[in-house]
Amino acid sequence: MSRKHFGTDGVRGVANKKLTVELAMSLGQAAGRWLVETGQVKRVVIGRDTRRSGPMLSSALAAGLCSVGIDVVSIEVAPTPTIAFVARTGDFGIGAIVSASHNPAQDNGIKFVGHDGCKLADEVELRIEELMITDEPGPTGAEIGTFSIDLSGIEAYLKLLESVVPERLDGLRVAVDAAHGAAFELGPEILGRLGAQLSVIGVEPDGMNINAVGGATKPDFIQGYTKQMGADIGVAFDGDADRAVFSDEKGRLINGDRTIGIWAAHYQQAGELDPPTVVGTVMSNGGFAAYMDSRGIKLERTPVGDKYVAQKIQESGALVGGEQSGHIIFPRRGPTGDGLVTMLELLRVLNKEGRPASSFYDDYEPWPQVMINVGVESTAGWKERVSAEIEEGESELKGRGRIVVRPSGTQPVIRVMVEADEYALRDRVADRIVKAMERELAGEVHGRVDLTYALGD
Repeated sequence: MSRKHFGTDGVRGVANKKLTVELAMSLGQAAGRWLVETGQVKRVVIGRDTRRSGPMLSSALAAGLCSVGIDVVSIEVAPTPTIAFVARTGDFGIGAIVSASHNPAQDNGIKFVGHDGCKLADEVELRIEELMITDEPGPTGAEIGTFSIDLSGIEAYLKLLESVVPERLDGLRVAVDAAHGAAFELGPEILGRLGAQLSVIGVEPDGMNINAVGGATKPDFIQGYTKQMGADIGVAFDGDADRAVFSDEKGRLINGDRTIGIWAAHYQQAGELDPPTVVGTVMSNGGFAAYMDSRGIKLERTPVGDKYVAQKIQESGALVGGEQSGHIIFPRRGPTGDGLVTMLELLRVLNKEGRPASSFYDDYEPWPQVMINVGVESTAGWKERVSAEIEEGESELKGRGRIVVRPSGTQPVIRVMVEADEYALRDRVADRIVKAMERELAGEVHGRVDLTYALGD
């Protein structure tokens, strides 16, 4: 059965157009019916980011849940990982998040996490979609679910964050860009509690400025702001704060690969990286992989997507894993990506090492990496029609690089990533594959991004 509403990260769309009040209410009813059907706790924690449409959609979602007998507890505006934390530590069947993460303000989304704090399995989302079309009479009287607001879970989450850095951060100068998103209060709050000296921007949400300027997906902003403020390090969150990227004091980007590398090398040297394994994706840079290998640390690669990273972490027992984008999982802190935890884990290492962030930058040189998006009429049968050029490129690379070609799951676009140990080789191979797509698939280049010193997706 194909999905009608759920995508790779919940249900997303323009609020009040694709993601309507009616759809939100129907999703709430269906999720509630699933809880009843599976005999789970009939209680849901719900939270949202700072978008103008958030109260509207979260109210509709809560109404749907209550209408089928589910009690709803709202923690109001909170990062996605905070809601996941409350779901797994409290008496809740699931957690519900109203957020479109790094998308622009007019978009919004609804996703669910289980009692374990992890995203629901694909088959559960399919079942919820099936239950959306169930026309069952709802409960009445005392059987209708209740709605309440309880912010105590946020304080418990802050206590968890404090425990990440028992040594504190007194005197560390930190620049923060909260992207006017869900971490606009908690990001500065936890750093202040731990004694850091703060320069803060992106903490005045008006409902429509989330992700508009800066944030984790536009790191140039925090890079400039960190230098401007003379901070020791800068951190930028995305809209729902499940990812974080950094700037060193010289204004250079510390992406997810570098963050994992700094953290893993520190704990390996301390004899605490057991097993000596980290998890990345097919997008993890070859220079990063070579650096890990030189230290005797194994890099396990997965397809792009945090759910695949989480699965591989569980299988391998790795203590860290994530993506270039800054979506990083520290399983001892929680089962999913958490930008605030990521920030504190990195700052703790910097403090313990007693070194400036810039001193880690030259630990490895990233390999030249490029991503080209090719728009096509249809992605059907694409592989067979350009396989010869891909095979020729792989032969030319001969262990000096990698090719990752994958169709988009949401639009008629094929993404071509080529990486090599030198720019000329990278570009020669990438151009050959793209020209074949233009010729064989009526393709048109929609964008070319040099990822060597930037973020992957």
